[in-house]
Amino acid sequence: MNPIKHVAIIMDGNGRWGIKHKNSRNSGHRAGLNTVESVIEGCVDDKIKYLTLYTFSTENWKRPKKEINFLFNLLENFLNKKIDKLIEKKIKLNFIGELSKLPSTLKKSIKISQKKTSENKLIQVNVALNYGSKSELINCIKLINKKNIKINEKNIDNNLFTQNIPNPDILIRTGNSNRLSNFMLWQLAYTEIFFEKKLWPDFSKKDLNRIFNNFRYIKRNFGSIR
Repeated sequence: MNPIKHVAIIMDGNGRWGIKHKNSRNSGHRAGLNTVESVIEGCVDDKIKYLTLYTFSTENWKRPKKEINFLFNLLENFLNKKIDKLIEKKIKLNFIGELSKLPSTLKKSIKISQKKTSENKLIQVNVALNYGSKSELINCIKLINKKNIKINEKNIDNNLFTQNIPNPDILIRTGNSNRLSNFMLWQLAYTEIFFEKKLWPDFSKKDLNRIFNNFRYIKRNFGSIR
C-alpha cells in the first residue's frame, strides 16, 4: 500500500456554499473553518505528518475588499482563540507565501502561533497564505542567483517556501473545478490528484478516508515501467 506523508488541499467552494445556504459568501468562509478542523483531525487519525491548505492566493486580492478583510479577520480570530487547543493537540502551524504583504495584526498573530507551536510534532499544518506558485518560483530563482549556486532540482527544492517539506502525495480540490489555480506547480509533479464535486463546507472525514483508501492502492510509477 502507498504510504501517505503529505496531503495538500485546495479548499474551493466556500463562497458558493454561503450564497446557497445563507445568501452570504462570508458565512461559507466561516463554515469552511469547521471543515478545516475536521480534516486536520482526519489526517491525525491516519498519522499524516503534513497537511497543506490553500487559504488565500496571490490572485485572491482581486476579490471585494470587504470579503478580503473578513477572511483575514476570520483567520486572525481563529489563531488567537484556538492557539491553546492547537498546542494541546500537538499541532504545528507553518505559514507559506508572501506574508510581508499581509495586515500587520494578522502577521503578528501568525508569528505568535508559529512560535508557540514550533515544538509540536504530531502534524504540521502548512497554511498557504498570499501564496502563488509562479511568484514562489520567481523568488526561488532570485535566491539561487543571489547565493551564486547552480540551478538544479535540489537547489530549487531547497529555496522554495516548502523547503524541508516532502512533496504532496495527494492533492484534493473540492468545489467541482478541475484545475490547479497556481498552487504548488513544482511540488505536484508526481502527486495523485482528486477532484471533488462537493463544496468545501460539505467535505467530510468520510470523504477524506475514501480518498486515502483509493490512493493506497494506486499503482505509482513515477515515470518508470513496472
